[in-house]
Amino acid sequence: MFYQNKIKNIQENDRVLEIGPGNEPFHRSDVLLELEYNSNEERIRQFGHDQVLHTDKQIVYYNGLTFPFPDKSFDYVICSHVLEHVDDVEFFLSEIFRVSKRGYFEYPLLPYDYLYNIDAHLNFLKFNGHEMFLMKKSKTDLNYFKPIQDFFLSTLRAGYGDFLSKADYCFFEGFEWDKPFKVKISDNLKDFIEPVGKTVINN
Repeated sequence: MFYQNKIKNIQENDRVLEIGPGNEPFHRSDVLLELEYNSNEERIRQFGHDQVLHTDKQIVYYNGLTFPFPDKSFDYVICSHVLEHVDDVEFFLSEIFRVSKRGYFEYPLLPYDYLYNIDAHLNFLKFNGHEMFLMKKSKTDLNYFKPIQDFFLSTLRAGYGDFLSKADYCFFEGFEWDKPFKVKISDNLKDFIEPVGKTVINN
């Protein structure tokens, strides 16, 4: 998670769900929801590393469809660096809105995948304060640049990614929400770009 400081509205007695925590769950999470992977190789591909989750928190595994929780089971849900992996974003969001009252989303922005083109990432996402724009990566010619993207990815994995934190708002987005919002399918790349120097309207 890139922006832990943006998680501000978890109350003392809130029951918190974290979806796809990787190997480092947020300290305030009570329950972890994790996908059942078909193989360890697929888990590593989705995680981007081979580190294993070690935790005393409750872990619930599910098949990637309906969340195994009743309506409004949680007060807050954390979903960080998961939406870009999800095939059916609209259904996934409807499940989040069903089981929780409010929460936090975080994901990489379009420029990040134009640099690195992570194979496990399926979606471009951008929230404008009212609705979330969505575009499938498969709808673009992104893979045309795969050789140079693989080179940049190798530099990232070698530890040369410090510049990402210096202009993080160009590469990542994180925001809290307290009511459901709609998804808008877009084929306009401009919907997914935050102009440099523009004041970010999200939390």
